[in-house]
Amino acid sequence: MDGNGSIGGFDATAAPSADLETLTRVVGRIRTNVERVIEGKPDVVTAALVVLLAEGHLLIEDVPGVGKTMLSKSLARSIDCSVRRIQFTPDLLPSDVTGVSVFNQVTREFEFRPGGIFANVVVGDEINRASPKTQSALLECMEERQVTVDATTYHLDAPFMVIATQNPVEMEGTYSLPEAQRDRFMARVSIGYPVEAAEIAMLASHTDAEPLDELEAVTDAAEIRKLIDIVSTVHVSPAVQQYVVALVGATRRSPELMLGASPRASLHLLRAAKAKAAIDGRDFVLPDDIQQLVRPVLEHRLIVGVEATVSGRGAASVLDSLVATIPVPDVASHQSAPATSRHRA
Repeated sequence: MDGNGSIGGFDATAAPSADLETLTRVVGRIRTNVERVIEGKPDVVTAALVVLLAEGHLLIEDVPGVGKTMLSKSLARSIDCSVRRIQFTPDLLPSDVTGVSVFNQVTREFEFRPGGIFANVVVGDEINRASPKTQSALLECMEERQVTVDATTYHLDAPFMVIATQNPVEMEGTYSLPEAQRDRFMARVSIGYPVEAAEIAMLASHTDAEPLDELEAVTDAAEIRKLIDIVSTVHVSPAVQQYVVALVGATRRSPELMLGASPRASLHLLRAAKAKAAIDGRDFVLPDDIQQLVRPVLEHRLIVGVEATVSGRGAASVLDSLVATIPVPDVASHQSAPATSRHRA
């Protein structure tokens, strides 16, 4: 920060309303860009943008051919930053992800050669095809935003986001993501099949040309970092914080679940809610923000018990039942918090 209260030319003392206008304008440009490729899925695009601004990682899980890789690539290409794609295969090594130290015969010293994880946006295609050993190479990267190779730690530049895809149907040659890995993804989304009108529009626009090749960046890494700073100022009242803790705590006490959500899940849910509120033009979080994000943020972390599985209840059904039992706090939606009460969650 310089003497004028600016960070890299960004006025840190600007009014929150001006900050939010900037954020919604930039998000609108990214959304329009992505929707040129992914048509008819506004909720999925919004979820991806929420995770980006909340400094999280996104898991896209769906059947083949619905646009999982297209979504991740279009979001990455909309931002002028470093982008790397890792094709996860059974023979992929951890060093291919993190990097490796190679001995230089000329200098007689070891040199570090960065792996595919060294980028602002990392697209991991079919992550569940890699072995558990290779998947575990992502644990430190995703949580601590750093890589340790041969006792040397290398920090990853911000923004840093992993967008991974996986196919839940094809099981041959795949390895299920362990709980620790799933817990590091802030949200999981499914694209689903397009509606008829969107599929007809896709046939018209994708047969003559490839829309992904025509995408140009509409923002850059520096601007995304500014938007992330704006999101961090969004206010969360104590009542909403208690609501988050009550929802997550209910998953841990449910007899229908073998594994509930972790404290990391609470933090991810709150950060995602702050990003969603900012995208909606608010500098405060509402219980509605929490409710709309419960499924994408919590569902993939839960393990359903045997009895619930036999009775045909999945994680989504159990989660919906738990949400219905938690009282919704009464938060005045027309009031925003004073600047002195804003804090980073």
